[in-house]
Amino acid sequence: MDMKNILIVSGHPDPEHSVANKTILKELEERLPAARFDYLALRYPDYRIDVAAEQDELSRAHVIVLQFPFFWYGMPALLNKWMEDTFVHGFSHGATGDKLKGKKLVLSFTSGAPQEMYRREGAMGYEIEDFLPAIKASCRLCGLTFAGFVYTGGVSYQGRNDPEKMADMIEKSKRHALRLIGLLETL
Repeated sequence: MDMKNILIVSGHPDPEHSVANKTILKELEERLPAARFDYLALRYPDYRIDVAAEQDELSRAHVIVLQFPFFWYGMPALLNKWMEDTFVHGFSHGATGDKLKGKKLVLSFTSGAPQEMYRREGAMGYEIEDFLPAIKASCRLCGLTFAGFVYTGGVSYQGRNDPEKMADMIEKSKRHALRLIGLLETL
């Protein structure tokens, strides 16, 4: 995989106060220096997306990675807004909307809840993959290939005042980044 053609979109609404997503992105920046990084919260604190600039970035990418914390069983509002504003008829879908066709989309996300809670018999009552159909359907509509996901649970911000929990969260996040790189290398 040509790492220059990877666009990593950070959808965390407050990356400076993140532990897991911040660690994952730092690892990716160090290990994938040719990839392009788009920190939505830093570029658009007012949620006013520069659609032309974002569509240009998307057009140049072969692989798009969405990096985000799992909020209320989906993507954070800023990442949803980015998608709503940029994945529009005539660009991503419709008779002339072929700009994303053939590209690959990878999800990379974390949750504060432990992974074992995302089981049919767990507290959530659903597997983590049960929450992904809307994203997969969006890929289908836009001609994107859903190329998989990397998920890490149990990285809650509530543990940041406990040095042992913080060290565990950072280690889990570093392993997450390595798993994501492994997936990207297969594409």
